Amino acid sequence: MKHLRSRQHVVDMCRTLLERGYLKATEGNVSVRVPSHDCYAVTPSNYDYDKMRPEDICLVGFDGKPLPDDDASGLAPSIECGMHANIYRERPDVNAIVHTHQPYASALAFLRKEIPALTDEQVRFLGRKVAIIPYAPSGTSFLAKKVQKQVTSGDNAFIIANHGIIAVGTDPDRAVFNMALLEKVSLAYLLALTTESGKIYTIPDAIREVAFTKLRKDEKKIAAQITAAVTPIRVPDGEDLPSVGTPELAGSAALQHPDASEPATGPAGTGPIGAIADLASAAGDDPVGAPSEPTPAPRAAETPDETVADLGYAISAYPDVPDTMRRLKALVAQPVRGLRHDAMLDVLNYFETKCTASKEITDRAKTRIPGGVQHNLAFNYPFPLAIEKAEGAYLTDRDGNTYIDFLQAGGPTLLGSNYAPVNEKVAEVITRSGPVTGLFHEYELKLAEIIHTYMPHIEMYRSLGSGTEAVMAAVRGARAFTGKNVVIKVGGAYHGWSDTMVYGLRVPGTYRMNAKGIPFGATNSTREAFPHDLRLLKRKLIENRARGGTAAVIVEPVGPESGTRPVPKDYNAKVRELCDEFGALLIFDEVVTGFRLGMGGASGYFGVTPDLTVLGKAVSGGYPMAGGVGGRADVMAVFGSGLDGKNGSHVQVGGTLSANPLSCAAGYFAIEEMARTNAPVKAGRAGDRLTRGLQRLIGDFGLPYVAYNQGSIVHLEVSGVMLLDMRHPVKLLKENKPRKRLMEQMSAAYAAHGIITLAGSRMYTSMADTDEVIDDALGRFEQVFSLVEGV
Repeated sequence: MKHLRSRQHVVDMCRTLLERGYLKATEGNVSVRVPSHDCYAVTPSNYDYDKMRPEDICLVGFDGKPLPDDDASGLAPSIECGMHANIYRERPDVNAIVHTHQPYASALAFLRKEIPALTDEQVRFLGRKVAIIPYAPSGTSFLAKKVQKQVTSGDNAFIIANHGIIAVGTDPDRAVFNMALLEKVSLAYLLALTTESGKIYTIPDAIREVAFTKLRKDEKKIAAQITAAVTPIRVPDGEDLPSVGTPELAGSAALQHPDASEPATGPAGTGPIGAIADLASAAGDDPVGAPSEPTPAPRAAETPDETVADLGYAISAYPDVPDTMRRLKALVAQPVRGLRHDAMLDVLNYFETKCTASKEITDRAKTRIPGGVQHNLAFNYPFPLAIEKAEGAYLTDRDGNTYIDFLQAGGPTLLGSNYAPVNEKVAEVITRSGPVTGLFHEYELKLAEIIHTYMPHIEMYRSLGSGTEAVMAAVRGARAFTGKNVVIKVGGAYHGWSDTMVYGLRVPGTYRMNAKGIPFGATNSTREAFPHDLRLLKRKLIENRARGGTAAVIVEPVGPESGTRPVPKDYNAKVRELCDEFGALLIFDEVVTGFRLGMGGASGYFGVTPDLTVLGKAVSGGYPMAGGVGGRADVMAVFGSGLDGKNGSHVQVGGTLSANPLSCAAGYFAIEEMARTNAPVKAGRAGDRLTRGLQRLIGDFGLPYVAYNQGSIVHLEVSGVMLLDMRHPVKLLKENKPRKRLMEQMSAAYAAHGIITLAGSRMYTSMADTDEVIDDALGRFEQVFSLVEGV
């Protein structure tokens, strides 16, 4: 379909106008200029805008004549399409037009009162005045010519006598904003006229009542937004950002930019978004502040026998959870703040012109791979990037564009991508044994032993294929050990895609909403409690006791979705107490936090001992088949019973490739290297520097965004979509899509400026992220934030 993006912009504008009460059914019309073409997309005539689809939008040339389009629905364009054409011809700066009806503006037209300059905001956005265009029959060339004559003034809003209003803008969002501002200005001026001393204006009672009702409603809305607003975190200009550490400990030749002879500018340095200087070499001009003096790094462990306490943990200061949640709730209470329309077009143009090889191969993939990709992390807007090279802190795609990698494969590569020292040692093992033998191999034992060294509560460990498999095994083992069936999870948490755990997924309170293809019986014994709500968790435990008891409570120790809703620091200890009180096992899902928070994991950091621990991702250092479950010897014994045919029934877990030499050797050497280099603490310091820098930028630009971190897990919330839940179902249904769309668009904007994130809202730092890498990234984030609407 021709110009689909412009058609979609028209549909989105109609939806926005309807939601805000500015547009009703067929009253009015909306259009968007098609970039680089002498035509525009406009709503059809006499059509219900609530049912509008992109294929219903009409294409019209600047001569006012519809363009032929075989894919379109054949609807006739708005009868005012000629008026739109005249405006676009006359005003090259106008890229979107809203024409609708307002009782307040109509009353002013009735009184023949144009709106003078009332406020600075009005002058800035609407112009020196809001003029009244003399009446002419709708849909005629007379009206189109009168409008064309008036718009030459350069103003952005006009009242048509007895025929509504026109608002124009440089992009769709600005046109809608100008229309909304005109409504407020019209209402304010109308009320001022009705109360003017010595003057009596005849205004219909119906319009008067609508005006006062609207004013009361707006007052309540504005008051609510002011109450919900939170003062941004202010980082003093002179404050040095936290430093990763001394250069010799912060990185090595293996961790530098893939092409050490070239500056790490990434695609934004050469693409259409604009050049971004290499901040590491910018002489005396650092927009995010100079790095602090190097601080001594904690002593690295010389042998696995060194204690975890000697190494420290990645979290230098635990987040202020009440303050963070207050900021996140304030973000969700406000309208979304995304990129300007013109900036978003530049972002999309980057993908269209600079990522052609990625688009070609991912389009081919759709014919052989369901959805075109194999993993949900690759579902990037507007299309997936195909990566050719990963090294240290950088990724390079098929087109040769280089990106700072804050995805780090979803978290496992704590040492940085493609870490040479581990690769070399793994290659030696595989040269001798091959990747899999089907029989016992020494590195199965060595991996279990080194895990126990740093996580003593894992007395026995069983290697499996992935975090999902490990969760399945943990749940099955807990049920077998306790003789109880019910498992409680925290709503919104992700514990893999097994039948039992696809319940209350990502959005608390949604129960089986994402459980298509899973029979009801599979989730009959799964329950969820809302995040942070210990009282509800206890109530669930009491309810389950009456039905036979609870086998286990499974939690992500830092909070659902890797701390998207961060838990209070004492939360895990209180869950441990409840589990002990009700005879349930406590399962820690440390797929993300295991080794990333420190060599002792989240259990060591929080000082809470779970009965079972699920590991994944980092446990194989980024190599495949990364997963396993470990814990108390008596609980883990259920996985060994019956193997010899003598000691009772066997809890079935396994897999031909589980505990293969490749994965186990990679895990052993990766953990050994993490301890030797103290990678978790270095990655945590990089997360501190990135977070503090983001907080400074957010404060400088006056944005409602929220940045916080738990060591090397960095959260940058711009839409708050992950904070929606079923306790507010109307808000969830109404705002889920636009907030998710904003998150996708910001992710694309980051990528177009040379930064890869996890869905535009989460980042994982690694040992490869030196101060120079972080400062380079902050410069790129600054470029993106400068493009946000209203900045």
